[in-house]
Amino acid sequence: MNEVFGKSKNARQLKVSIGGQEALWDVAEERPVALVYNQRNYAVMLATPSDLEDFAIGFSISERIVNAADEIKSIKVEIVEVGFDIKVEIDPDRLERLDIRQKRRNLVGSASCGLCGLENADSFLAPLPTVADQCLYLPDQVIAKAIEELPTYQTLNAKTHSVHGAAWVGMDGAIKLVREDIGRHNAVDKLLGGRAQSSELTEGFMLVSSRCSYEIVEKAARHGVRAVVSISAPTGFALDKAASSNLALYCWSADGAVRLF
Repeated sequence: MNEVFGKSKNARQLKVSIGGQEALWDVAEERPVALVYNQRNYAVMLATPSDLEDFAIGFSISERIVNAADEIKSIKVEIVEVGFDIKVEIDPDRLERLDIRQKRRNLVGSASCGLCGLENADSFLAPLPTVADQCLYLPDQVIAKAIEELPTYQTLNAKTHSVHGAAWVGMDGAIKLVREDIGRHNAVDKLLGGRAQSSELTEGFMLVSSRCSYEIVEKAARHGVRAVVSISAPTGFALDKAASSNLALYCWSADGAVRLF
């Protein structure tokens, strides 16, 4: 018998049999989350139902619907039959931009894809903002400290062993903010949405628990992030896009930090 903790929770517990003995097993939730701007449906993403206001802010900036968090007037999260509606009110002068973006994107994105539904390849080839005059240098010991600390902040992953984490890290390697989600790009949007509301999370870099694919670089650049560290390796396309925006990319190997751009 499954014990479901409710639609608004980020995990449920199952009673399972392991080696003939009964045990409890935590399973991460994955729910449809609809983004609705000024009563206009824009996208439906599959996400873990936690930190959804942060998700809405980060997603809105990543999608270039708004430039900053203060252009969002209000956010209301509603539980609906199959998942959640996030109702976002934005400045009326952003509606034209919303219409243009909506024509280029279909309405459904899976948890594994941050750019699903785009109409054509033009969106992938669009130039990203230049985030700095020079790439940000990160010492090995700073990266090592952040990577060592990250698991202690991933409380949901500690229970389920199935979700990604994204962290904002200070220049001393101390973790300042962490967000988790079944989708790596959702975790990044949640983190960057939380960061966008704080004046204390300006200097530093982003750490992700996954490989660094193109959409991670794009979201980082749209939010003015100067460096990204991934525990796994980046893709070639991510390297190309990072180079074009002067965003430093690092990954971690057994021998230490590797700067890839």
